[in-house]
Amino acid sequence: MNKWDVEELVKNTEKEVQEQLNLADEICDFNSNKVLEAFQRNGVKESDFGSTTGYGYDDIGREKIERVFSDVLHAEDCIVRSQFISGTHALTVALFAFLRPGDTMLSINGKPYDTLDEVIGIAENKSSLKSFGVKYEQIELINNDFDYDKIQERLKESKVKLIEIQRSKGYALRKSISLEKVEKVIKKIREIDKDVIIMIDNCYCEFVGKKEPLEVGADVIVGSLIKNLGGGIAPNGAYIAGRKDLVELAAERLTVPGEGKGVGPTLGINKQFLQGIFLAPSVVASSVKTAILTSKVLEKLGYKVEPRFDEERVDIVQTIEFGEAAKLIKYCQGVQKGSPVDSDSLPEPCETPGYQDPIIMASGSFTQGSSIEFSCDGPLRPPFVGFQQGALTYSYGKLGLIKAVSELLKE
Repeated sequence: MNKWDVEELVKNTEKEVQEQLNLADEICDFNSNKVLEAFQRNGVKESDFGSTTGYGYDDIGREKIERVFSDVLHAEDCIVRSQFISGTHALTVALFAFLRPGDTMLSINGKPYDTLDEVIGIAENKSSLKSFGVKYEQIELINNDFDYDKIQERLKESKVKLIEIQRSKGYALRKSISLEKVEKVIKKIREIDKDVIIMIDNCYCEFVGKKEPLEVGADVIVGSLIKNLGGGIAPNGAYIAGRKDLVELAAERLTVPGEGKGVGPTLGINKQFLQGIFLAPSVVASSVKTAILTSKVLEKLGYKVEPRFDEERVDIVQTIEFGEAAKLIKYCQGVQKGSPVDSDSLPEPCETPGYQDPIIMASGSFTQGSSIEFSCDGPLRPPFVGFQQGALTYSYGKLGLIKAVSELLKE
């Protein structure tokens, strides 16, 4: 199949998924209104684009950003900082802030994302939670849903300090977890334990739907700004949002006890953070629409995809099961060729810090590692699944898809 045939395939497929594309636009309108109202309610001014250096005292722009994020996410408080280098870093700060030696952390969706293996102590590391005496347990999902009975049984046995839920699939071969299931499991948890901290890894999920986890009973959520809420504008950073007491603990772990949120220079980043979350509903919708189209196109070509084009979207991730390492590599190389930056580079699998398997990553992005930009990656292990995400605009997403499929189908 040549490039022109692929273009025709994508064009015809787009007509078949129009209902799903329209739904993504409707959700975008809802979330855009939510963001605009948060800007107006908090009185965002041009002067908020200024910044601080040194200690970062009295940064009114930083404080305004955190109020906007709190409103949008329905949080009591929020810390939004460029000093977080990634979503994994923010999750790590939160875990070390909330857990003490002898405490138990329970993951109820199986093993968390690969980059947390050494943080928790699943893989050995002398700086892990395990090395500080924090115990870790996990309960596997059953048919892509929580094992509600087993979770309640475990909570009756002995005290659990923190329950972690990762909504997006990460590199696991499962469905991402809907907010309806999160709400149901939180109610089941609260029947047994009113005090256990329920923490949600919300990476890849913000603005995909109309509600966020804090609206259904979660205590704290964590996310990255080089994913959804950064809108493709934020050059780095992450957030922790939720109960005020928990955010204060996290802030004092990120900075120092006694200073917490009161310090942290913004170094010229305030405008990018504000503009990023302002554009985020539209950019997330572009990513979702690209994922919907990708799902239908690759399904037509005979590949197993998850989710299917007409299934509910929980995050911006689209998985494609290639079955062979060579096909995964070719597709990722096509994604790279369809990118605006480093399009002449050829990604190859390699060892990557934080991962247990060689990883191939295609990301010709303006921000290194940004997964709200059109990108695809995956571990070199059977069944050789590619994890595609992002697209700053739907048009660029379509163009990237055409290039990726064309490369995949080359003899």
